[in-house]
Amino acid sequence: MTRPAIYLDHNASAPLLPEARDALVAALALAGNPSSPHGHGRALMRLIEAARGKVAALAGAERSQVAFTGSATEAIAQAIIGGVKALKLDAVVIGAGEHAAVGKSAEMTALPVTRVGLDADGVMRVEEVAARLREAERSGESVLVAVQAVNNETGVVQPLHDIANLVGPTRHVLFIDAVQAFGKLPLEFAASPADMMAVSAHKIAGPVGVGALLVKSHADSVRLIQGGGHEQGRRAGTQSAALISAFGVAADLFPGRFQGAKVAALIDAMEAGLRRLAPDLVIFGESAGRVGNVVNFAVPGLNNAVAMVGLDLMGLSVSSGSACSSGKVGRSHVLAAMGVTPGLSEGALRVSLGWNSTPDDVDAFLKGFELVLDRQRGRQGQAA
Repeated sequence: MTRPAIYLDHNASAPLLPEARDALVAALALAGNPSSPHGHGRALMRLIEAARGKVAALAGAERSQVAFTGSATEAIAQAIIGGVKALKLDAVVIGAGEHAAVGKSAEMTALPVTRVGLDADGVMRVEEVAARLREAERSGESVLVAVQAVNNETGVVQPLHDIANLVGPTRHVLFIDAVQAFGKLPLEFAASPADMMAVSAHKIAGPVGVGALLVKSHADSVRLIQGGGHEQGRRAGTQSAALISAFGVAADLFPGRFQGAKVAALIDAMEAGLRRLAPDLVIFGESAGRVGNVVNFAVPGLNNAVAMVGLDLMGLSVSSGSACSSGKVGRSHVLAAMGVTPGLSEGALRVSLGWNSTPDDVDAFLKGFELVLDRQRGRQGQAA
């Protein structure tokens, strides 16, 4: 089976940076366990600590606040499931458009979960967060508020500042899923009101299989995986020095390679081209602030499953939303929370660009999408 010629699904996983791959391979050649006191172990631990500093720098965090995990999903579970237990919390508040990892972890706490609605642009309704926290103040509850910095499907930037002002400083706890913001938007974890934050390697062109949970000292008791004293006792299990080392290289190099202004210009060109092809096009979250590497759109009457197959046959890899939710291709819970009609949301396509995207990729996609549209319109004309 041939590999897709053009990759347009960076929000699912960014292609590995060559330097990150080289770091991964080099570390794999080293023997030892990072926790061993001998020279081999110390060499691996030096790689881990170098990476810790680079991840911390990109997140605006202190080195001591970074605990490596097996994925961002694990980091999210540790923050939510481990957080409510360790910090003795009473309830959880999440956005209706959160990633499935947040939603499922919230459900697994067995605590009351409030899902805050989104407006038509996909922005979390801050007034609903405020109302729920006022209720918590009256009842004496301590609440974990979990919110994404950037929605993974629409790219809409969420009102973290406003939510943070509501949460702290109080007895409540703020967790930020920064997976889609990491490396694309400035983050200042150490100076922010956030108590915990999750990030991922493979969204910034590092390897799959490693993430990190950033934790302030007052929440340092949060645990999920128990065992040895790895990661300052915050996450048991022998660290993969190879994956972590490659994560560090990606954190160091990704912002310069990503070049947000360049990628945003490519998205602007893509949106303009799509509008020429389909004036009735709907871009979800268009009126909100969006991170500049993704467009989620639909054309009335176009089925996303048919479109994705057609594009895939032309060597164009796009998605219908979160890769973690699709084996299914269908209606997005994010778009449903935005009030998008089922008929329109079932046609949604997400195109996300990144560090190695080019104008030729945009041109190829527009040509391919034009063919998909023409075929669909031809079938509709025959049916009429």
